[in-house]
Amino acid sequence: MNQDQVKQRLLQLDDDAGDFSVIFTGKKSRKVDGLYYPDRREIIIHNKNFTTDDQLIYTAIHEFAHHLQHVRSVEPISTRAHTVRFWNIFHTLLFAAEKMGIYSNIFKREPRFAEITRTIRDNLLSANGDLMKELGRLLTVAYDLCREFNASFEDYVDRELLLHRNSARMLMKIHAYGIRPEIGFENMKTVARISDDSLRARAEAAFAGGNTPDMVKAEFAESRNQGGSLDMLMRERERIERSINNLTLRLARVEKKISELKRDEAAT
Repeated sequence: MNQDQVKQRLLQLDDDAGDFSVIFTGKKSRKVDGLYYPDRREIIIHNKNFTTDDQLIYTAIHEFAHHLQHVRSVEPISTRAHTVRFWNIFHTLLFAAEKMGIYSNIFKREPRFAEITRTIRDNLLSANGDLMKELGRLLTVAYDLCREFNASFEDYVDRELLLHRNSARMLMKIHAYGIRPEIGFENMKTVARISDDSLRARAEAAFAGGNTPDMVKAEFAESRNQGGSLDMLMRERERIERSINNLTLRLARVEKKISELKRDEAAT
């Protein structure tokens, strides 16, 4: 597969990605498989790193996700390269690539991966979710007992169970909301943090449907922040303006110090 063919496949995933280039270095790198340069809109791929087209296209999609995040973000992009927003874009592209036959997921096609995935999901993640939900139920019983005896529930959790009170309350919320254990405990916590009933149901369904944690978090954040982009940008502008003012003052002090040192040197 050459670089033009890679670009064609990326455009199949999103044909409104703006101008960008795919460049093969013809080299092998021990540090990275690929890079994205936003100022030049270049996807750089060390194509000698790969033994299959699937490995190569996986890296190309990863760098393409950086490109899409760069050209479409209406908010300042974090200095961290791999944010929740990035992983949401990347995973969405990967799922689309699988459906279109552009990329073949080794975790699905290799029987040993499929077997260990079933074991982890069914025997561990789901079972752990069941245990944590049951713990939330028992903590709720303990909470009612504390109220009956006018005792501190936080003290009971801290000193008797050696459990952090915030963790205890999260477990109680998981039980109260009746969140499905099969999505796994970490994802159950994500769902439990959503106070809106309809959004919480959507998030739980998304996890059950196979969406990744970052995809669900990104969707929830967008739903929660609809209409708030202007406020967010205005706050960001204020932070930038404060930073500029502070840097201007620091620059003035440095320039003044430089002038004083120059005068001292000239006097000697």
